[in-house]
Amino acid sequence: MAETTKTATLTFEGKTIELPVHSPSVGPDVIDIRKLYAQGDIFTYDPGFTSTAACDSTITYIDGDKGELLHRGYPIEQLAEKSHFLEVCYLLLYGELPTAAQMEDFETRVTRHTMVHEQMHNFFRGFRRDAHPMATMVGVVGAMSAFYHDSTDITDPWQREVAAIRMIAKVPTIAAMAYKYSIGQPFVYPRNDLDYASNFLRMCFAVPAEEYQVDPILSRAMDRIMMLHADHEQNASTSTVRLAGSSGANPFACIAAGIACLWGPAHGGANQACLEMLREIGTVDRIPEFIARAKDKDDPFRLMGFGHRVYKNFDPRAKVMKQSADEVLGLLGIENNPTLQVAKELERIALEDEYFVSKKLYPNVDFYSGIILDAMGFPTSMFTPIFALSRTVGWISQWKEMIGDPALKIGRPRQLYIGQTRREYVDVEGR
Repeated sequence: MAETTKTATLTFEGKTIELPVHSPSVGPDVIDIRKLYAQGDIFTYDPGFTSTAACDSTITYIDGDKGELLHRGYPIEQLAEKSHFLEVCYLLLYGELPTAAQMEDFETRVTRHTMVHEQMHNFFRGFRRDAHPMATMVGVVGAMSAFYHDSTDITDPWQREVAAIRMIAKVPTIAAMAYKYSIGQPFVYPRNDLDYASNFLRMCFAVPAEEYQVDPILSRAMDRIMMLHADHEQNASTSTVRLAGSSGANPFACIAAGIACLWGPAHGGANQACLEMLREIGTVDRIPEFIARAKDKDDPFRLMGFGHRVYKNFDPRAKVMKQSADEVLGLLGIENNPTLQVAKELERIALEDEYFVSKKLYPNVDFYSGIILDAMGFPTSMFTPIFALSRTVGWISQWKEMIGDPALKIGRPRQLYIGQTRREYVDVEGR
């Protein structure tokens, strides 16, 4: 728990309540209201929990005003430039960057767990052929506890460790299998001689009829996409994982709950919505029309990919994603792609237009990620599954931290009840 050196005083209906104030290592002070109901017989009201800290954490810090994202204290820009996804996984899980020996051991453990239980192939066949990959992932990841019941005891630190490695290793395989199943192609087994991102691309795009070579630029771009989505503090899906975990549910069930939450278009589906908007605009000359619509309060149209619930500055992940978009489309010879041209011009206008600047509607990570994934050959139905496999390490890191917290309690939000007061039951004949 953060240091407590100050108190806040709340006066209400003649009562005065002293509440401790915790000072974090970085960020605003936090008023501890855990005793508020017991001492004052009142609750706080905070829809969306935007002003409420439900836990303390040492994993990720976001300063929305500065546009800053830190993993265990390391800026995301430095990690994106110098690190790679599995190293960031290690950092999130264990708190420090690994030594060379630790990195080799971790990569080996993850790589040798990428295969899934062979009987899970039969489980896939129970879904409709046209099932959305995200729907399949929710079911299959939730069912992992039926296939790996030797790592569901959350009181055993070793089983928690095994479950963490299994999910980081197997969720990309499951996502690729869900994609292959949805397009009627055979599953492609993982290979131990490939890195994490290359392995995923091969499982998605290889076919038995010919050899598939992963381009290193595409692999690096995929690795960056995974890294930039690895964790993002207490967002909706992470909070869902923590809430599910607070009941003592097994880790596979908790991650499945996170995947289900991520499926929402306001969360993990935002990059798909952004790409669809860019395609709707179509050409650069139509941008003024859509800018005008975005400013019109009576028009339901909204510019997707701009602004963020937390960031009130340029999303630091978007800068890295923009660089990757230029590299990938340049490699594929489609830098003159109409969608990319619309995106670049729309970004330029929005960054100079007083309306967007005053409202701090800067491009976010979703603005370019959809363009990259589309250029790689992924359909929009795979955008959110890729987000889910990237975020798995963040979810499992947050879950492990929560399970190890001695102050852990089952989540139980309160409510502001505005329904009927007590009334007496009337028999049907008298109604």
